Amino acid sequence: MAGSFQWWAYREALIFLATASVIVPLFHRLRISPVIGFLLAGAVLGPVGLGRFAKDYEFIGYVTIFDIEQVSRLAEFGLVFLLFMIGLELSWERLVRMRRLVFGLGLAQMLTSTAILAAIGSFWFKLALAPAILMGAALAMSSTAIVVPVLAENRQLGKASGRAAFSVLLLQDLCVAPLLFFVSVLSDAKAGLSGLGIAETFLPALAGLVALILGGRLLLRPLFRLVAAAQSTELFMAACLLVIVGSGVVSAASGFSMGLGAFIAGLLLAETEFRREIEVTIEPFKGLLLGLFFVSIGAGLDLSAVLEDPAAILLHAGGLVLVKGAAIFALARLFKLTAPVSAQVSALLAPGGEFAFVLLTSAIDAGVLPGKHGADAMIVVTLTMFAIPWLGKLAQRYCAQKSEAAQQAEYAHLAPEGEIASGRVVVVGYGRVGALVGDLLRRHEVPYVAIDDTVDNVAARRAEGVDIYWGSAARRELLEACGVGQARAVVVTVQKPDAAEEIVRMAHEARSDMVIVARARDEHHATRLYEAGASDAIPETIEASMQLAETVLVDIGVPMGFVIASIHEKRDEYRKLLKPKEEAALKRHVARAAVRSRLMARRRLGARDSGAETE
Repeated sequence: MAGSFQWWAYREALIFLATASVIVPLFHRLRISPVIGFLLAGAVLGPVGLGRFAKDYEFIGYVTIFDIEQVSRLAEFGLVFLLFMIGLELSWERLVRMRRLVFGLGLAQMLTSTAILAAIGSFWFKLALAPAILMGAALAMSSTAIVVPVLAENRQLGKASGRAAFSVLLLQDLCVAPLLFFVSVLSDAKAGLSGLGIAETFLPALAGLVALILGGRLLLRPLFRLVAAAQSTELFMAACLLVIVGSGVVSAASGFSMGLGAFIAGLLLAETEFRREIEVTIEPFKGLLLGLFFVSIGAGLDLSAVLEDPAAILLHAGGLVLVKGAAIFALARLFKLTAPVSAQVSALLAPGGEFAFVLLTSAIDAGVLPGKHGADAMIVVTLTMFAIPWLGKLAQRYCAQKSEAAQQAEYAHLAPEGEIASGRVVVVGYGRVGALVGDLLRRHEVPYVAIDDTVDNVAARRAEGVDIYWGSAARRELLEACGVGQARAVVVTVQKPDAAEEIVRMAHEARSDMVIVARARDEHHATRLYEAGASDAIPETIEASMQLAETVLVDIGVPMGFVIASIHEKRDEYRKLLKPKEEAALKRHVARAAVRSRLMARRRLGARDSGAETE
């Protein structure tokens, strides 16, 4: 039976995992976007890269990706997961506030770029009007899969340039379905270009999209409440994957892209208390699948065609970037974006995008677009996509000439809704104690965000208007997603001692100078919390005794001022009793580290001496 195992069936998966393991840390160390690494790896390991020599050298076939079609089918989910995460960072309300950029700048860019590129295709390449329009629309698309990670890597998604670029990308994604319908209408001689034919095709798809939105609003929150109540990480992950893939399938069955369905699902879940937990659950899947997507794009680059006529291909690629970039810059200025922001948006959006492959392939298969022109256009699009990270870096340097404060003030009204801003207090655990803390913070107008792992409690508090998210705060990723690194303070009120210590430790590691106040079960637990990094630990037993003593003293007639002063003095005495233990533990730790350092130094010195003797 062992001889029947066909290892090469897993070749593409092994090559990709090995590539990801090498490229991500290597390019992070080189301070180059990993996107470039995946694109280059795909080009080198693809069938027209090393694969060209596989017939002469058999061992090369072991590290070559041959089945691009199979890899591409799985890689498409990278774009689906990316659009879901983008939707998760938005909301319907914020989308409405962005309508000027989405349906203004985005629509203007799509129409203008399509018209200019179609005119070039018609007069320069002698294409008929309909194929020229399709070619222009395909080349007018930009790369959501590369631009958004580049913006995120440069921490610009929340800035004016990032919001404007994303608005245009979103409108482009919405245009994919109508353009695919345009291809189908052109390929059907009976339907022609009549409005009735388009309506008969488009209206059922629109009905499917409406059903997806309404169904999601009714079903998604109850589904995740049911799953979260089970307290199962595996079940929660399965529900997330079901929603993403299921919404994508429904959207694709309606005639739209899978990514649009996933984006709508993300929008719907952005308004729920499960948003942050979903975000940290899906992030690893998105990263891996996006890497595979970039590898498939690189593997699809026909290097032989580039080498046959490099001057013409590079001229066309450079011309696309220049023409499209100039149009986007002019439109951005027309919509009152500053010159640096306009330059950055045009640099990122001027290259082609992944949806161009979808449109061009569909047009070629339908016989609407000549195969030679379509193939050349796909090579040009691929080459320009390689340039996006570098163009983004160049534009970022130019954009840095304008002060960050001025950029932020310019589009402050488009700040991401629900984003955890710096200066908030993070309350971990929102039971009776946490709710009391939150109430007092609210009375003093101190903004805060809460985390709790009880579904019913989170739902009830959210109905009261509390900014609270469901999830386990013992996960470092969830704390980071809720902004613990930028928080004004962290209050830990969870009941489990071990969980409280772990949360305090992670918060202290995120930022050692932050105020961390924790609820302790007793004085021994308080000591451990101090050792973990808490600024203050409040033992329940001692605090209850304090309240009892305060009540008795006041009731028997002792003046309130004296009572409060004595209570504060007693609290300070307990802190002095508990904190020296923490300081002593720290001194022991430092002493042990010094001993280990001296021992290592002696060993190195001994090794050096023995080496000298050997010589």
